[in-house]
Formats: sequence, C-alpha cells, structure tokens
Amino acid sequence: PQGSEKAKTFVHAFLKRSMPKMKDEAIQDMLTRKAVVLEHYPKKKTKQKRKKTKGFTAKQRRELRLFEIEPEQRRYAIFLPLHELWKQYIRDLCHGLKPDAQPHMIQGKLLKADLHGAIVTVTKSKCPSYVGITGIILQEFKHVFKIITKEDKLKVVPKLNNVFSLELDGFVSYIYGSKFLFRASERSAKKFKLKGSIDL
Repeated sequence: PQGSEKAKTFVHAFLKRSMPKMKDEAIQDMLTRKAVVLEHYPKKKTKQKRKKTKGFTAKQRRELRLFEIEPEQRRYAIFLPLHELWKQYIRDLCHGLKPDAQPHMIQGKLLKADLHGAIVTVTKSKCPSYVGITGIILQEFKHVFKIITKEDKLKVVPKLNNVFSLELDGFVSYIYGSKFLFRASERSAKKFKLKGSIDL
C-alpha cells in the first residue's frame, strides 16, 4: 500500500538524520525488527549556585535593638548560671587548671577564650570612676564590655585605657584592654603579648 511505503520512507529518512553514522544496511536491518531503539544523550544538569543569605546590617541591628538587654532582665542573679557554665568551659579548655599548670599557657588560652559569663574587675584605669567595678560580662563588643554588677546595674566599660582582672580556681589573669580591641569572634586568631602596659 502507498501509505505504508510513505511511512517506511519517512522512518528511513528519520533514522538517517538521527544516526548519520549508521550504514543503510544497518538501518534496513533495524526496520525489519518490531522495535527501534534510538540513542538518547541526557542533558548535563547545571548546578545551581546557592544564594548566600544576607544578614542584618549594623543599622538594622540597632533599629531592631537586637543586642538590647531589657531592664527587667538586668539582674545579677539571672546570670549566675551563665557564670557557672563559663567556669566549667574554662576548666575544660585549660584541662582542669591544675596547680602545676604553666601560668603563661593558661594566660594564652584565656586571652583567646569567650569571656561571656566571666566575672571581671577593673583594677586600673585612666578614669578613676571605673576602678573597682566588678560584675559578669554579658556582652563583649570591639571597644566595650557590658557588665552586670551585684547591685543589678548594667555598666558599659570601655576596653581602652583599662586593665581588667579575672580569677578562677586561684588563678588570676589580667587583661590589658588597650591591646584587646577586637570582637570576641576575632580574638581566637590573634596573637597576644602576655605582658601589657597602660599609661596612667
């Protein structure tokens, strides 16, 4: 029939276009079979780049008051459990703070440690009103510590021109704020001189 001849001619031409490297004899051989399998080359999947989520800008954080401590939360007793956690964290970091531990090794680790929860005292300062302030560090910024005192007062103490001391298990460490002007997240990669100075 004429229709079947047209179909045969169409299929032959289609196979010739689809598989140009195949010889006519091979095409004729395929046409005598019931099924014709065409080669398929899947497209390579392109990896989609993940978009980085943008955080808040400094201005947005200030407007949202993300780092503000509400007045009703400014109570020394609330943060004593945080101090207990900090003490355990430092003991683990310094392998127990044993009596035979080398002081300069402990000092080096403390300078790079997270100080949120530490009880510190301002021992020296160019501004006499800061001397004697003692409390738990609630927040550390590049230039200041926010400290809650036993009197439930939130004090903002600048690092510059101040010397802080902290004591744990009989070991006393001194922090020279003028050489400590880094964010908490930046200190772990910094090298500190164990001896500091302050012009008073």
